[in-house]
Amino acid sequence: MSERTIALITGANKGIGYEIAVGLGALGWSVGIGARDEQRRAAAVERLRAAGVDAFGVPLDVTDDASATAAAQLIEDQAGRLDVLVNNAAITGGMPQEPTRVDPATIRTVVETNVIGVIRVTNAMMPLLRRSASPRIVNMSSAVGSLTRQSEDASEQAIGPVAAAYSPSKSFLNAVTLQYARELRGTNILINAGCPGYVATDLNGFRGVRTPEQGAAIAIKLATLPDDGPTGRFFEDAGVVPW
Repeated sequence: MSERTIALITGANKGIGYEIAVGLGALGWSVGIGARDEQRRAAAVERLRAAGVDAFGVPLDVTDDASATAAAQLIEDQAGRLDVLVNNAAITGGMPQEPTRVDPATIRTVVETNVIGVIRVTNAMMPLLRRSASPRIVNMSSAVGSLTRQSEDASEQAIGPVAAAYSPSKSFLNAVTLQYARELRGTNILINAGCPGYVATDLNGFRGVRTPEQGAAIAIKLATLPDDGPTGRFFEDAGVVPW
């Protein structure tokens, strides 16, 4: 069994996920690069290894049960346990997303990745996480998932455009995070949601105002919480985000 801290990051071949891998790798961790695209996954692992990161590829489609099961088996064979899971993979679903115009199929597709995918992967990895001395789960959410902020008269930059698929999927993810925290209370597993801010990635056509490295910071912080750290909370760099 590896003595290094073992992490798995979904959607880690690019953007925020890749920078989370860079940051955790800089701590000397062994980092699993979860991604469904074989070429992009391999390229990301190669880049990380060239930078001195102990990275390994994990074929993973978060929408597929068999893929999640196979990923867990790979980590079982690779390390025998998992210390940190960062659920980062997400999609926007495309436009239009005004509630009066959105295709219900778009909502279904977004929820399948952004919510059910998180549940699928988390549950597949749970036996490995339970073997860790200090397991952490980080669910990458968004300020657009804050019902409090959505109900305030805030700028589009702060809460995003009207989006009946993407924004509610992050509210759903936040609610699921709370339910995991309730179930896992009394164990050593800490689970929290993190908001990276408005980051320039292909998810938003690179319109964001933060870099992927800046967006990764909250995930790295939550991944390295002490044993007496918080659980069942929603954080951004500035502190707690209201649900």
